[in-house]
Amino acid sequence: MNLNAIIVEDEANSREILRNYLTKYCKNVKILAEAATIKEGKEQINKHQPDMVFLDVEMPFGNAFDLLDQIPNRTFETVFVTAYNQYAMDALNSHAAYYLMKPINIDELVKAVEYVTDIRSKENALEDRILKSKLKRVDGKITLPQQDGFQVLNVSDILFCKADDNYTEIYLENKKILVSKTLKYFEDALSEFPFARIHKSYLVNVNEVTKYRKGKGGSVVVSNGKELLVSASKKKEFLSYFE
Repeated sequence: MNLNAIIVEDEANSREILRNYLTKYCKNVKILAEAATIKEGKEQINKHQPDMVFLDVEMPFGNAFDLLDQIPNRTFETVFVTAYNQYAMDALNSHAAYYLMKPINIDELVKAVEYVTDIRSKENALEDRILKSKLKRVDGKITLPQQDGFQVLNVSDILFCKADDNYTEIYLENKKILVSKTLKYFEDALSEFPFARIHKSYLVNVNEVTKYRKGKGGSVVVSNGKELLVSASKKKEFLSYFE
């Protein structure tokens, strides 16, 4: 699959190196434009609507996160390119698909492009697919500990689970239940059922997903209308449930 890309980097030499590496080692990437400032980057992104953007963190008059804040409904995948590893957590919170350190390692660059290619291929393949009504059977029950005993739930009634420190909020169609267990506990307990960890805060019943939105890391809408973020690192795994 071919990808359209934009490079946003203030240093001409760094843009040239990245451009040459992409041209030589990532044949499926077409560079549509380059930009040296946040303003230019935003203009080029809005003009070309790329599949991916290679984005330097530190630039004159702001940084990469300022640019992303100006494009809240973005549909492209972001690959951060920086000499400063202290931005890794901010990049993760901005739903970056990949994080590359300067000087760029060619193998890591290829991995970044392959990762985005795989995500885009899965997204495109699912756009015109007829899916089975149930990916897996969800017959089963789970017990939720409470002060006076435990509550028994049908697994199929759970829409999603949300982390709340050492607690987990269990969301049903018309109510939620707070349980003194971590989200990791429920991820393990429900591993035999079609529940996907889509974010550090969310575990979703895939059978209850009614819509998938591209953008940032992406997001899903479940049957009660709630929209949940999908982190970039979890997107590929989540999309695989629909293959």
